[in-house]
Amino acid sequence: SEKEQPAATTLHGVVLEVPVIDMSDPEEDKVVERIAEASRGWGIFQVVNHGIPDEVIRELQRVGKEFFELPQAEKEAVAKDPAGGSIEGYGTSLQKDVDGKRGWVDHLFHRIWPPSAVNYKFWPKNPPSYREANEEYAKKLLEVGDRLFRSLSIGLGLEAHELKEGAGGEDIIHLLKINYYPPCPRPDLALGVVAHTDMSAITILVPNEVQGLQVFKDEHWYDVKYIPNALIIHIGDQIEILSNGKYKSVYHRTTVDKE
Repeated sequence: SEKEQPAATTLHGVVLEVPVIDMSDPEEDKVVERIAEASRGWGIFQVVNHGIPDEVIRELQRVGKEFFELPQAEKEAVAKDPAGGSIEGYGTSLQKDVDGKRGWVDHLFHRIWPPSAVNYKFWPKNPPSYREANEEYAKKLLEVGDRLFRSLSIGLGLEAHELKEGAGGEDIIHLLKINYYPPCPRPDLALGVVAHTDMSAITILVPNEVQGLQVFKDEHWYDVKYIPNALIIHIGDQIEILSNGKYKSVYHRTTVDKE
C-alpha cells in the first residue's frame, strides 16, 4: 500500500547507526551493559570481534548464493511440503502473507541445531560443500548465542544461565533462513520482507554488501548501516516476553534492488 512503499516512507539521506558492540572487550561487565542497553532502547545492535572467523561466514554465504543460482528444478528438490505443515525447505517469492501482502523474496529454511532436530531432507545436496559450511558455522554460532543469552540474563539482574533456561535451555532449536531477493523492476513500490518483528528469541543476521535492512525508530523507517564482518543481532518476540517487556523486539523490514 502507499503508506508502506519504501520510496514514500523511508527517511532518505540518513543512515541509522545502530549500536556497535565489541565482544572482545576484556571488560566483560561493559559488554553486558552495552548489550542490555541496546536491547532496551533499540532491540537491535551489531557485534564485532564475535569469534566467528571471516572465512566461515564467507563460505556460508558462498554456498547459500550458489544454491539460489541453481536451476529452479534443483531448488524444488528441497521444496517445502505444504501438506506436511513444516516451515522447513525452499519457498519461492510472491507468496502472500496473512494480510495478503507479497514479499519479493525466495528463501530456504531449515534447522541446524540440535542434531536431534535436524532433517537433512531439507538441506541442499548441491553445492556439495553446503552441509559442511553450515555445520561449521553452526558450531561457531552456538558460542555467540550462549554469550548473548548470558549477557541479556545478567542485564536483567538474573543469574547468567536463567534466561537461556527460560527459552528452552539445551533444547533451543536453531533455524537457518537464507533470504534471496531477486532483482525487482520497481524497488520503490515493493518490499522484500514486509514490516514485522521476529518470533524467535534472538535473530543473528549475516548481511552482505547490498543495503536492504530497514528499522522503524522514532516514527520513521531508516536504512541500517552495515559494518564489514559484523553480525546484526535482533531481539525477538520471545526475549521481549521473557524479559517482561524490558527488552524490545525490533520492528524491521527489507527493501529490494533493481540489480
